[in-house]
Amino acid sequence: MESKTPDIAVFFIDDDPAVLTSAAQTLELSGFHVRTFDNAAEAIEEISPHLAAVVVVDVRMPGMDGHAFLKEAVSLDGELPVIMLTGHGDVDMAVTAMRNGAWDFLQKPVHPRQLVECVERATRHRAVVLENRAFRNSLQDQTGIRERLIGQSAGMVSLRETVAALATTDVNILIRGETGSGKEEVARCLHEFGPRKDRNFVAINCGAVPGSMIESELFGHEKGAFTGADKRRIGKLEHADGGTVFLDEIESMPLDLQVRLLRVLQDKVIEPIGGNRIVPVDIRFIAASKDDLHERALAGSFREDLYYRLHVAEIFIPPLRERHEDIPVLFRTFLSRAADRLDRPLPPVSPELDQDLLSHTWPGNVRELISAAERYVLGLPLTGSSGGKETPSPTSEGHGLQQRLEQFEKSLILRTLAAHGGSMQKTADELKIPYKTLYLRVRKYGIDKNAVKAEPD
Repeated sequence: MESKTPDIAVFFIDDDPAVLTSAAQTLELSGFHVRTFDNAAEAIEEISPHLAAVVVVDVRMPGMDGHAFLKEAVSLDGELPVIMLTGHGDVDMAVTAMRNGAWDFLQKPVHPRQLVECVERATRHRAVVLENRAFRNSLQDQTGIRERLIGQSAGMVSLRETVAALATTDVNILIRGETGSGKEEVARCLHEFGPRKDRNFVAINCGAVPGSMIESELFGHEKGAFTGADKRRIGKLEHADGGTVFLDEIESMPLDLQVRLLRVLQDKVIEPIGGNRIVPVDIRFIAASKDDLHERALAGSFREDLYYRLHVAEIFIPPLRERHEDIPVLFRTFLSRAADRLDRPLPPVSPELDQDLLSHTWPGNVRELISAAERYVLGLPLTGSSGGKETPSPTSEGHGLQQRLEQFEKSLILRTLAAHGGSMQKTADELKIPYKTLYLRVRKYGIDKNAVKAEPD
């Protein structure tokens, strides 16, 4: 018989070695993973809300008895199933224990089938509890990611869902996106909402570091390794041990260095320049490129074996021109941040400016929009020209009048919903349209009003 919940262990606590041995054999034959303890004090050290286990504990033991263990365990996790083992005269005591949070009690000597059935029910319950907690945590993570990766376009909703799902997987990831699309922000979200969030996040732009320096930058060097190496230097990969390394513009990395990086991914060790030290490292790699690395690998300008090591999962960031409806909310967000940082008053945004923003193609993507917001706060032309205020290009590639009008309408509804915390009635009142009309527009554009959060005005 196999356990239906093989990931949930059984902690069995009893000071009688014979009972421990017999119970462990019974449960293991039924497919459970069992850990035995001959005292409760040792087991209590491992109890936490994340523990994938249930507990069977004897009531009468020297030192910390079953009741003391139960009290402590329930204080650490009120939903941990604790099954009490009692003697013939301890039934009243067991009933009291159940009132105090015990899952169930079994009377010694325990019939093997009764023990297995009771433990199986407890492990199923624990699996559901942990699954629900993981789901709630993922919702919280998505909320945090939503505040970082802003927008309600289909592309951004899909991007947030992908980032939330991959953040906890701890696999290597390749991010594709145009220059300025926000690849480093996505990488930081993958790190900060994942299991390595308390360790270092090290960002390296492979295209910005001179070829003569990048090897030392990554791997470090020993004293005297080359001219000018007057002291030992810890490389960025060693500094990132336990954390995440973000390799931006990885397509710029020289082929000989790609060989060394491949060894780090395969063997999880680094060797500083000029030394014989082998340094074990535990690193999650997130690489980013504006190019199709698979095509480059086929063309021989990027190592195919390295591509497959990095391409465990891939994330694509849509360019800003493909999510015009996000532009007004993004612009206001960046405007508010720029006003705070530059200590300037927040300027108003007119409908005419919104239309100018929507009609521009934004070749520099989010980075260009951030720059435009900063210039607008300073009273400078949006495009950075030295003359009078320039209007962005009035044409939108591939978009006719009807499409541009729909983009503007959708962005206006999104902006107004955000201003009113998702209230449909207040939005309809401000836009001076019937509630039913607004409802139909929201359905037409696929807007999730529950996901709309108030953004800076």
